[in-house]
Amino acid sequence: MKLEQNDRLFDEAKKYTPGGVHTSIRNVNPHLVFTKAEGAYVYDADDNRYLDYQAAFGPFILGHNHPYVNEKVKTALDRTDLYGFGTTDLEIELARKVCRHVPSADKVLFCNSGSEATYHAIRLARAVTSKKKIIKFQGCYHGWHDYVAVNMLSAWDKIGQKDPGSAGMLEEAIEHTLICTFNDLEDVAQQFQKYKGEIAALIIEPIPHNIGCILPEKGFLEGLRILCNENDSLLIFDEVITGFRHHIGGYQAIAGVTPDLTTLGKAMANGYPIAAIAGKDKYMSRFNTNPGGDVWFAGTYNGHAVGTAAAIATIEVMETLPVHDHIFRLGEKMRSGIRDIHERLGISSFVAGIGSVFTSYFMDFEAKNYTDLQHNDADFYVQYRLKLLEKGIFKVPMNLKRNHISFVHTDQDIEYTLAAIESVLIEMRK
Repeated sequence: MKLEQNDRLFDEAKKYTPGGVHTSIRNVNPHLVFTKAEGAYVYDADDNRYLDYQAAFGPFILGHNHPYVNEKVKTALDRTDLYGFGTTDLEIELARKVCRHVPSADKVLFCNSGSEATYHAIRLARAVTSKKKIIKFQGCYHGWHDYVAVNMLSAWDKIGQKDPGSAGMLEEAIEHTLICTFNDLEDVAQQFQKYKGEIAALIIEPIPHNIGCILPEKGFLEGLRILCNENDSLLIFDEVITGFRHHIGGYQAIAGVTPDLTTLGKAMANGYPIAAIAGKDKYMSRFNTNPGGDVWFAGTYNGHAVGTAAAIATIEVMETLPVHDHIFRLGEKMRSGIRDIHERLGISSFVAGIGSVFTSYFMDFEAKNYTDLQHNDADFYVQYRLKLLEKGIFKVPMNLKRNHISFVHTDQDIEYTLAAIESVLIEMRK
């Protein structure tokens, strides 16, 4: 790896931007300045080429700069953009597709980021139920706002305590957010009992991908549905990551559990900015986009032609080509290949994943929740990723982060990656 131009440009970036990056999680060593992306590859300022599995934390399900998606965006921008009033034909077409595919989506509204979508979902739940408290799960991420920016990637000694993710958060918001343990129905039931009649909603990543890939145990999501029904609380699936990546209808279509509200984003538009909140009509009609609705929903850039055209094109590709068959097959090839390598080398690990998502936890048992992950060898995990980076394999060099396979990855890419993984692990064992 050459890094001279990367370092020079990063120093320039820091002159004008705090830390030189525009999202906190991007500030990771080495500091790369990217200049080009195409298909399965990204390139930096020194023209180093990387086989990309980070995929910007998940949006690129079809690959970078997908020609069909880009052409749809260009065609849309030749005739339309943003109006600030009325409705566009693109918004109507995209809404129809989302409602057709996502089980919980009687109606849908578009916004611009997953954080916006979860904010709207929680506000709506409080309006519907006239209750204040919400439940979220340790390790899950639902955005940057005060309602949910607590107990994310907590220090291990902070588990079981209130752990706000930022200075400047309202104490009142933090106190109304209850933290539960993923895959522990009894813990959730106890919170519902302790705060009986006070919980507006339970929000969950049905698969906590913020911490890699922890799968829900059999009956867990079904149990949450029952508890929410029994306590007149709304069940919110945050499918910003899982939506469209694991199934065109979201993970809820696989699990067979239908939430009251769903948030969507990332893979929905193959890297273009758009997000959505969808749900049952009786709840969505409370938004003031509907005459008489009393829950505020607004945003100057909501439904912009760029995002809507990209999302329509992305979903069209999923509708007409075997996107999920391909990425699921390659995902299983990657996971089974890594397991074989670990077994041959005698490395204690748990290779986690589903569909196109994979990661290796360096621990000797299968993790069920965030607390279990304290047994992952974090130093080994990060060093492993740094050494893969040197071999042109881009997995973001941070602890507990997932990797993604896209529709443009090939069998040869997986085989090259597995060879690089084996080479790196042999070197690290020495």
